[in-house]
Amino acid sequence: MFFPTLIGVSIAIFVLMRVIPGDVAALILGGPEGEGTYTLEDLENLREQMGLNDPIYVQYGRWVWDLTRGDLGDSIALGRPIAGEIKRQFPITLQLAFFTAIVVTIIAIPVGILAAVKQDTWIDYILRSIAITGLAAPSFFIGMLIILGLSTQFRWIPPVMFTSLWEDPLTALQQLIFPAVALGFASQGLLLRMTRTQLLEVLREDYVRTARAKGLPEGSVVRRHALRNALLPVVTVAGVQIGFLFSGTIVIETLFNVPGIGRGLIRAITIRDLPMIQAYVMYFALIALIANLIVDVTYAWLDPRIRYG
Repeated sequence: MFFPTLIGVSIAIFVLMRVIPGDVAALILGGPEGEGTYTLEDLENLREQMGLNDPIYVQYGRWVWDLTRGDLGDSIALGRPIAGEIKRQFPITLQLAFFTAIVVTIIAIPVGILAAVKQDTWIDYILRSIAITGLAAPSFFIGMLIILGLSTQFRWIPPVMFTSLWEDPLTALQQLIFPAVALGFASQGLLLRMTRTQLLEVLREDYVRTARAKGLPEGSVVRRHALRNALLPVVTVAGVQIGFLFSGTIVIETLFNVPGIGRGLIRAITIRDLPMIQAYVMYFALIALIANLIVDVTYAWLDPRIRYG
């Protein structure tokens, strides 16, 4: 379903960009601020030059053909190739996603295991409260609390000018760790509860009781016999969360002034840069589909019965 889904997304975003009010040619002639002057003849000539007078299916076919050749078009506002903008912004978003994945992994899975092992104790109640808080509080709210706490309580805010992780790791860490915490805390709740629930189910299986009856240490029973079988639904949820994680960067990057793809999409929407919006949406869709494909492949590694079938 990878390619049919990608085609469906491309049709949806292309049609939506054509039915919303506004004219791409008028936006180009009007300039980013909309103060440019032009005549009706100029508008019609540009529409003809860009092929906007062609039927929508012809325009869609031309756009898809350009995509397959790696040509994402030019930004209306910037006048530069969109591919170059994404190439510059994607490593920044990838760094934020990497730090967020570390935050989620450190919090969700180990804490979920601990909550399952300590079921119905005060530790379990506290950890489940943390998970529910993550589910209830959106990432932008957590981000605003972090900014408010840093600025009012500690009189400190992250550096405004973004620095690459390869140029100055310490400064980059200061800029990315708090957005990662805001984004990761909102994502950890579902994974934490899923890990706890699935591990509790597996710990009640007969083969786990047999392993305990053999006298194996509890840690070995949980790690070697229970955890791997409990991870299939967790991996499924994690794959879905990757898509939400990248979409969550749209708000978080804007909030923390991180110049990644998310903030670029917000800027493109604000100035109605339609070609760039289309490219960004396709990029997010491609990332989500690749993540789900990796999840499907991971199933066979976690559960040999799937591979044998």
